[in-house]
Amino acid sequence: MFDVPLDAWYVWIGLAVVSSTALGVVGLLPSAPPPDASGSARTVDSVAASDHAAVGRHPLSNAEAVRLGADSISLRGAGGTTHAAFGYGPVTPVVGDTKLDAVLHGKPPTRVFGTFDAFERRAARARRDAPQWRGADELVVRRVNSGGSDVVLAG
Repeated sequence: MFDVPLDAWYVWIGLAVVSSTALGVVGLLPSAPPPDASGSARTVDSVAASDHAAVGRHPLSNAEAVRLGADSISLRGAGGTTHAAFGYGPVTPVVGDTKLDAVLHGKPPTRVFGTFDAFERRAARARRDAPQWRGADELVVRRVNSGGSDVVLAG
């Protein structure tokens, strides 16, 4: 009694509009999950909160680019862009600085810079630089301490 007649033209037009809309919405959904910025921030925080010199690594598998600042990290990938703030800081981003990169990957800062004060000055300058998007596949974090002074490098 209350059935819609299936041979009515307006039923078929409505069905076509609804199907096209559903197909359009599904086509706009991202095809990959967003990168894990909060996991990267947890890795940085775990190294920064350590009482001793420490090293941490976090794979950036879904990220095409990373933007690392003194107080946050942003990851961009096929699934979108995510951001996370650090709970401990400030963190020294290592981007394009070969001397800081050498310390990040294990060389003693006094061997690379001569004195720990020179290392701290370079780290302070790197923290003031504006963050920029860079390609990366892994985040490396190292806490370096000497003489009551701590520096957390991330790159």
